[in-house]
Amino acid sequence: MCFSPEASFAGGIVISAIGIFTILKVHKPSQIVFASIPLFFGIQQIAEGFIWLTLPYPEYIMFRKISTYWFLMMAEVLWPVMIPVSVLFMEENPKKKRALWVFLFIGLSLSLYYGFCLLFYHVTPKVSGFHIKYYTDFPPLLANVAVLVYLVSTITPLFISSIKRTHILGILMLLSCLITIIFFTQYLTSVWCFFAALISGVIYWILSDSKRKFNFDKLNLLKMPINSLKSEK
Repeated sequence: MCFSPEASFAGGIVISAIGIFTILKVHKPSQIVFASIPLFFGIQQIAEGFIWLTLPYPEYIMFRKISTYWFLMMAEVLWPVMIPVSVLFMEENPKKKRALWVFLFIGLSLSLYYGFCLLFYHVTPKVSGFHIKYYTDFPPLLANVAVLVYLVSTITPLFISSIKRTHILGILMLLSCLITIIFFTQYLTSVWCFFAALISGVIYWILSDSKRKFNFDKLNLLKMPINSLKSEK
């Protein structure tokens, strides 16, 4: 929800850079989806940058449609599945894993619903109050329910997870959603860009800390044979 193409592209590039550095911190295959979230954010912001560029020019309507569906597919179809999957892959507690499977099913159901809506209903992006608003004719009776399910499927798994500091990420995402909803009608923009950068920074911090612990544990394992040899002498 950045307020200009420059802000969208700048935010996208910065967050994508954080995403690349975050992926470099991966030391377990189970962390790959979680580590790719900042890069996902960055690409999403860049997609909205292209929407900004094409909105004033009717002759670029096809490119605008591609950018719009690119953005919304990431935001509404991939995101509700990405969060529960990323946490589920890293979770080692069997009870928490079972709970996360439930939220993955909820997120997948929502993704299928939004995917259906994007295929069979219309979306029109327009500049409103210095930001882009996406006008849709999705079923109005399900709109509020879909938003609630969206919040549950993308935020709750972060509080269920036993992975260190994911609850901080959950708090940030909850705050970002609440502030965006509260101030949306007043057209205070760039809120999501700001929080996306913070969220990406927290993910980098979580994986950096995890990698440090992993390297420390590995070093201790290497020292054990040496210490055992010394004790034998």
